[in-house]
Amino acid sequence: MKTMKVMATSALALVTGLSPVLAQVTELGTPEGQVNIVAWPGYIERGETDKAYDWVTKFETDTGCKVNVKTANTSDEMVALMNEGGFDLVTASGDASLRLVAGDRVQPINTDLIPSWSKVDARLKDAPWFTVGGVHYGVPYQWGPNVLMYNTDVFKDGPPTSWSVVFEEQTLPDGQSNKGRVQAYDGPIHIADAAQYLMAHKPELGITSPYELNEDQYAAALDLLRGQRALVSRYWHDAYIQMDDFKNEGVVASGSWPFQVGMLQLESLPIASTIPEEGATGWADTTMMHVDAANPTCSYLWMEHTLSSNLQSDLATWFGSNPVVPEACTDGSGMSTADTCKANGMDDFDKVRFWTTPVSDCAQGAGACVPYYRWVSDYIGVIGGR
Repeated sequence: MKTMKVMATSALALVTGLSPVLAQVTELGTPEGQVNIVAWPGYIERGETDKAYDWVTKFETDTGCKVNVKTANTSDEMVALMNEGGFDLVTASGDASLRLVAGDRVQPINTDLIPSWSKVDARLKDAPWFTVGGVHYGVPYQWGPNVLMYNTDVFKDGPPTSWSVVFEEQTLPDGQSNKGRVQAYDGPIHIADAAQYLMAHKPELGITSPYELNEDQYAAALDLLRGQRALVSRYWHDAYIQMDDFKNEGVVASGSWPFQVGMLQLESLPIASTIPEEGATGWADTTMMHVDAANPTCSYLWMEHTLSSNLQSDLATWFGSNPVVPEACTDGSGMSTADTCKANGMDDFDKVRFWTTPVSDCAQGAGACVPYYRWVSDYIGVIGGR
């Protein structure tokens, strides 16, 4: 797993007191012929996996911009790739986006050059994971919860009601232990899942946000994860390997994304998902543009395409996520309907605690919380048995 140390300060502090931050691009030029994107698996489809899902081909035909995609399986990998350079855009989750801003890896976006900006969900337009000092460093892409995926043959009486099935050793409904049959996410942000579980089961810790943990709260989360290590068969970060583990390696429960759930269900496998009683963390992903993007015009054309085409509607159906353009649920632009959006949790926005980069200056006070670089090193230790 690639890691990235981040300064223990907020991105907001980096712009406070400085000259106003302005978008680098003031007008569009001639399309350069290509756009290079770092994206999550399943996020940019051209019909190769399923002919029905293609939001790239028409864009390439209309603009002359060939879409080149490099998939990444973790936010740390995305940050590392953007640091290396050579990419124009990245579909960054909230645990990466502020790091990219703080590291001067992405540039402010000129929303005047994106005609469909007005269509973006009002709940996301100024979200703190990509808006710094009133400046937008990206365009919302999709959002959704981190679900508990489970085997319905094992949980025959109904979905598990608690995340305890992956955090605490227990006998599952099929009479067998969960030890060696569950997985955990191979990323430091999984510490937030442990913290959210403790919010419900150890209220005396006083956790109010799973991303803002003081030393005692953080230590409790790490202790829970150390106990979980004895149960975990694999720390997953590759969606396809996780799917194979559910099919062939006896894994029966894990935190996952709706994408894996949907793909396994397409194979008629006994798989379903749920959000247990403790709630869920989640991701709200943003298309962000590299500070040295070599193809700015194609990049802006792609960002407009993501908001104005069938992409929002079809991707939400494909991935099991939610469009950032609410009208994509009902306007007939693609496969989504009001019912599918409701099923994907469009109305549950306020129930999801979205990934964001942990910083030391938090609601508990200046320097009170454990910053992300410690999450990185300590989670590596947890996985390594320390």
